Amino acid sequence: MKKLFVAILSTIITIPTYAASVVASVNGTPITDADVTARVSLMNKQGKSSTDNRRIALQNIIDDSVKLSYAQNFGAVPDDETVETELKKMNLGEMSATERAMALSAMRAEIAWQIVVARTILPTVDITSTEIANERAQIARDQGLPVEMTIIRLVDIPADVASKLTKPTSCDDAMKMARDLGGVPQKFTAVQYELAADIRERVVNLPRLTWSPVVDRSVLLVCDTKKTDEYGKLDDMIEQNAMFKQAMFIADQQLKQLRRKAVVVINEDRYKL
Repeated sequence: MKKLFVAILSTIITIPTYAASVVASVNGTPITDADVTARVSLMNKQGKSSTDNRRIALQNIIDDSVKLSYAQNFGAVPDDETVETELKKMNLGEMSATERAMALSAMRAEIAWQIVVARTILPTVDITSTEIANERAQIARDQGLPVEMTIIRLVDIPADVASKLTKPTSCDDAMKMARDLGGVPQKFTAVQYELAADIRERVVNLPRLTWSPVVDRSVLLVCDTKKTDEYGKLDDMIEQNAMFKQAMFIADQQLKQLRRKAVVVINEDRYKL
């Protein structure tokens, strides 16, 4: 009997004390320290590491619970097959049983939330032409649009010569003007997104047939622009992206409200905000 007692005591001692430690609960559902550890491991696999990982992991678990609870109101909780399929696409590698359970739960919550957003928020989003134009301008500055540009460039141009450049009437007129002033103009055609970043930045908002200011002893002039076949598709993509951004902003605000309504109890100070 004494040996049996010692064996049982030894088994109890070797189990980590934090494994079943309930650190929080959301709407009565417990969250253990082991759950948080599994979520941190998943975050690391996804390259989402930070000095505050455990607190962030707990908040993510709480959000998942809130999302799933809300999604049930719309019949938006995905089935196991859908969740398994999407999880495989993430290529998270080998996972422990706890990590896998956490990954499935997180994926289920994410899919459910996307369905809720698509059904309840996205249809209400209205994007104006101004918002689309602003989004297009941002893309043009950052990476360039599928717009073909014919550009004239003058390099090694003295300031006094640059000051004599006037607004030309055509591309040929610009070339002649540059030659008459002793310059050697370069003419080239390229799609905006293929231009070097420094060139693109200078011409993206440059009015047609207008010389740019002198930068590094060079000036640029856009002779002509032409939208490529990709441009129409880009506008559709920009509108969809703008709508998605606005929908996710609204969804984030809604999640904050749902989180405030949830009964969340955090038992350990290290996890409290």
